[in-house]
Amino acid sequence: MIFSNAIHGCSRIRNRLLCSVTWTWVIFSMTAAGGYAFDSSPPVGPIRAFRVGLAAHDVDGLWSGKSKEKGPDLSAEVVLNQTLFHLFAATAYPNAGASLNTRGDTSNVYGGFLLQWEPDSAFFFSTGLGLALHDGERDTDSDDRKSLGSRSLFRIPIEIGYTVDRHHRIILAFAHMSNAGLASPNEGMDTLGLVYEYRF
Repeated sequence: MIFSNAIHGCSRIRNRLLCSVTWTWVIFSMTAAGGYAFDSSPPVGPIRAFRVGLAAHDVDGLWSGKSKEKGPDLSAEVVLNQTLFHLFAATAYPNAGASLNTRGDTSNVYGGFLLQWEPDSAFFFSTGLGLALHDGERDTDSDDRKSLGSRSLFRIPIEIGYTVDRHHRIILAFAHMSNAGLASPNEGMDTLGLVYEYRF
């Protein structure tokens, strides 16, 4: 019964992800075919964008494998308006944020950079690298908490975003946290959710 429920839960998550990717592709095809373009005036001031989001916590069957922790996460993030470097037609900007687990499981604060590709269409793509400090367990025998190995973890975001207009954007956001095998144990943790971004 437990095994059956686990397989059903994993299948449900994969189906939702597949549906999201499919709709993303459909909207992209429609906007690309119509020559969708936006005002690309650069933001002014020190802040490039502010974000708030809601994510599934410790998602099963992704980079980190098995899920143990529960509950949705609330997040807030700021992207600074300072170019760090350019790489493969993308631009890197500093970012910092916090993710709060609503059930008292692992929460974290993080900082690093976002590497953003922004073509002349409604869609954009981001990835990056950073460090996160968390309040979860480093080594535990509990069945409902992750053993993360160290207090500081590497954080890798992967995002697909849709530009509504010059100021408003919606993002499908995945984030992976782990210690990259530099400490033991290293169970890692993944989140997957939706983010609203206000671009200044």
